[in-house]
Amino acid sequence: MSILIEDVSKRFGSFQAVDSVNLHIHSGKLVALLGPSGSGKSTLLRLIAGLETPDTGRIRISGKDMTYENVQSRGIGFVFQHYALFKHMTVRENVAFGLQIRKASRFYVRERVEELLDLVQLRGLGDRYPSQLSGGQRQRVALARTLAVNPQVLLLDEPFGALDAKVRKELRASLRHLHEKVNVTTVFVTHDQEEAMELADEIAVFNKGQVEQVGTPEDIYDHPATPFVMSFFGPVNVLSSAAGIFDLNHSESNNSHVFLRPHDVLIQTKAEETAVPAKVKRIVHLGWEVVVELSLRDGQLVTAQLTRDRFTQLQLLQEQSVYVKPKSAKTFPVGVQLTYT
Repeated sequence: MSILIEDVSKRFGSFQAVDSVNLHIHSGKLVALLGPSGSGKSTLLRLIAGLETPDTGRIRISGKDMTYENVQSRGIGFVFQHYALFKHMTVRENVAFGLQIRKASRFYVRERVEELLDLVQLRGLGDRYPSQLSGGQRQRVALARTLAVNPQVLLLDEPFGALDAKVRKELRASLRHLHEKVNVTTVFVTHDQEEAMELADEIAVFNKGQVEQVGTPEDIYDHPATPFVMSFFGPVNVLSSAAGIFDLNHSESNNSHVFLRPHDVLIQTKAEETAVPAKVKRIVHLGWEVVVELSLRDGQLVTAQLTRDRFTQLQLLQEQSVYVKPKSAKTFPVGVQLTYT
């Protein structure tokens, strides 16, 4: 089921949570709403679900105007960050709850529950209570309970936010596998760039209540449309053009900032025409990569990411004089927002 957001706005008092958002979520896609806290992504999710009503605009699901329809009529499943399981019910009873409310037959409920427990890898745990499960297992139960009633759309509000890093990683893979199995249009909110890149078919990047860019993870990372997107979506060096690191290779205006990914900073030990002098200020070993902090001749700092093999070839030392140049860089005009708050 497709979702069409048309010029939707929502204000809470003096705070503009969502500001004239337009977004088309195609049927069967897994889409991430990515942005910092307070950027409007969770509010938009609640507007889609019918838990909030927009001040202006329209929300269409499968072509039908659902802007003012109640939650029950939208055919939407919602998974919250904190599970919201019934503590007095077993896993099996939690998953069956929605079906029993709809007065499904006992045979169908039993078959559907066992099918879903198998799908979320909880077979054999149906008689346990939520208190007897790990955080990751509870979130799997929440997913199974939501899917039990065959929702048209699945909405997830930072579903892995309360879990530790290892469990989050495991559940990401499970959610992607689950999405491919059930093929439900899925929208999830996250502030984790890696999570969005790993899971989503498309990402909508939010900032101050607006969508800054929509695209595949590869498109957004390689072709950011705004300074905010580039600075939020992965590590980046922001330099003034006075550094000379960009102007030697491009005829860009001096009235711009240079955005340079750390992995696109090339370090050399010998001078050449297209490289500028720098000094190694700090070396940080991070296992499979090495991060090198460099000071340019005008005092600006640049961070470079090197593979272990490349670092070994260069044999860099602290305070060593080297030369740097960009493999790839992007400029944005001075005066536009460079970072988020």
